[in-house]
Amino acid sequence: MKRSRSVLLATVTAVAAAGTATWFAGDASAAAACAGAWRESATYVKDNVASQNGHNYTAKWWTQNESPATHSGQWDVWADNGTCGGGTTPTSSPTSSPATTPPTTQPTTTPPTTTPTTQPTGTGNLPAHFLTGYWQNFDNGATPLKLAAVPAAYDLIAVAFADATATPGAVSFTLDPGLATAVGGYTDAQFKADIATLHSRGKKVVISVGGEKGSVAVASADAAANFANSVYSLIQNYGFDGVDIDLENGLNATYMASALRSLRAKAGAGLIITMAPQTIDMQSTGSSYFALALSIKDILTVVHTQFYNSGAMLGCDQMNAYSQGTENFLTALACIQTQGGLRPDQVSLGLPASTKAAGGGYVAPSVVNAALDCLARGTNCGTFKPPATYPGIRGAMTWSINWDVANGGGWASTIDPHLATLP
Repeated sequence: MKRSRSVLLATVTAVAAAGTATWFAGDASAAAACAGAWRESATYVKDNVASQNGHNYTAKWWTQNESPATHSGQWDVWADNGTCGGGTTPTSSPTSSPATTPPTTQPTTTPPTTTPTTQPTGTGNLPAHFLTGYWQNFDNGATPLKLAAVPAAYDLIAVAFADATATPGAVSFTLDPGLATAVGGYTDAQFKADIATLHSRGKKVVISVGGEKGSVAVASADAAANFANSVYSLIQNYGFDGVDIDLENGLNATYMASALRSLRAKAGAGLIITMAPQTIDMQSTGSSYFALALSIKDILTVVHTQFYNSGAMLGCDQMNAYSQGTENFLTALACIQTQGGLRPDQVSLGLPASTKAAGGGYVAPSVVNAALDCLARGTNCGTFKPPATYPGIRGAMTWSINWDVANGGGWASTIDPHLATLP
């Protein structure tokens, strides 16, 4: 997110293209006996095996109704183990061996991650599809607002931003004097009361850490503890429902994951954890942001990637570079995250609310709706069509509520009612 209109624009097609050779991971191997045939109705979990079209496949995480033949690769759910049984596939059902056989019923646990977990509860009772907006704690030309004046269309409000302190990893929050003056006076007590007012309307409010100028660094065990303790203190003091990670100057996935797990242990299962990586941060599972998302997948609420200020990028097909500011860009890049291991309900589309809110990548809200339709139903797609449909796609996010209001409020008022029509 940007505190000003200053933007780092980059064309990263060449950088993204460098990873093309490693996209597919279906290495050939000596023919082995074929595992039980993949069944469309079966549920598979990590390390379950199945065969299809003369190949054995191993599941990387929980999956159902995702054909191994079309969902195998570095960033997809199945790993291709090569040919089996002389190129034939048995028609027998999976055996009863727990090491290789999927359960016949829906498991009660979330898809396996690096840490075994129960069903994710860090959703904060948010709707199945919801709208997120950033509220600016500064005055930069967008309409200044008190929190209680946020339009009702927004379900989740991210307060931008918490600031770094002199203590490594620790953050603090102070109402901006310029913003307070612009809205005719705003005290800490009034701000807290406004959070309570939003809660009474069924809304959730999180504190966002970072931003364009943010300098928060969590790069040690002590810094992780300081981060968790200071954010928890803000939650207790103001009534925030969680935290948003918007570190645009790099992060340490290991220590930030430790910090967020510690915070979750303090705040409880209702803690909302969101992330707002830049587009390039979610191009590869090897990037620190993507690695962080996967490592806390069991407690992560949603990732609303900033699909703007990024130039052209390769999509999940790894065949074409898609230009920002188009539906194809949104759909082709969103499926990288689902193929990389995030659940569809953990993926949201982040866009600027107007041309003034970002240096590039703005699309009309009707295009956002079309992209959501394409991802959720496979309809209203552009020239790119994702390899699967994702009915659970979580929704959309904008930078910022203030810029939306300055532009007449059309962003939220167009997208919010459309979210209610999704599966």
